[in-house]
Amino acid sequence: MERTALIKSISQAAYRIRRYALRMGEVQGQGYVGQALGLADMLAVAYTHALNYQPQDPEWEGRDRFLLSHGHFAIAHYAALIEAGIIPQDELETYGSDDSRLPMSGMASYTPGMEMSGGSLGQGLVIAVGMALGLRLKKNPAFVYNSMSDGELDEGSTWEAAMSAAHHGLANLICLVDINNQQADGNSNKILGFEPIADKWQAFGWHVQRVNGNDIEAVLNAFDIARKLPDAKPRVIILDTLMGTGVPFLETRDKNHFIRVDAAEWQQALAILDASQTTGAAQ
Repeated sequence: MERTALIKSISQAAYRIRRYALRMGEVQGQGYVGQALGLADMLAVAYTHALNYQPQDPEWEGRDRFLLSHGHFAIAHYAALIEAGIIPQDELETYGSDDSRLPMSGMASYTPGMEMSGGSLGQGLVIAVGMALGLRLKKNPAFVYNSMSDGELDEGSTWEAAMSAAHHGLANLICLVDINNQQADGNSNKILGFEPIADKWQAFGWHVQRVNGNDIEAVLNAFDIARKLPDAKPRVIILDTLMGTGVPFLETRDKNHFIRVDAAEWQQALAILDASQTTGAAQ
């Protein structure tokens, strides 16, 4: 596909992912919607362009593995799995309900396309290292992607896994670090300072890229570079994102780690998102 057309297609997918996330949030009246809106562009690049998978067979052995280490971002991942055709769209109405395949925190035993159960932060990269080693031993060319939050930079297990990945030269491992600078207790960089984060990953032996996570072209280029590098080392893409992207009144909300939205505001948010998509299509 021609590059301009590809970027437009990914942009449309990101819009739909945001819309699915808002609709799921409306079911419960609350949730980690800010993270979903902020991460939508990366997920659209991943599931529209980068990942190799078969929607009708989520357990296909040749698939790329996408691990959601930050399990509370599940609403974002579900929206991407709906966009990918792995989960039927009508299931979003069951989000967070009893017996739903879409619990509020990611559970691999419930949800097709969910590779790990996310809960305590700092576990995903550890699992990703094991998966990447296993795939290499089986001579399976699939990639392992680990999506994680900046809050997980506080965890010692993250850095043990990072050191291990470099030691084993895991070129089939791509880590995606969402820097939204928000944790449950406040700004991530005030809870435990992590800058200069790019230098730290590089010092641990990784190939490092840092991009605006809400710039689709920049994210697309970063994914392409990470997949094609000849170096025998793991790769990390650091994504600076804005929570609530696409819905201005959510972007500027003081407490947007876990958002409670008034009933009328859900439709307002959807209307703003739809209007921006219509405006963009007309330009």
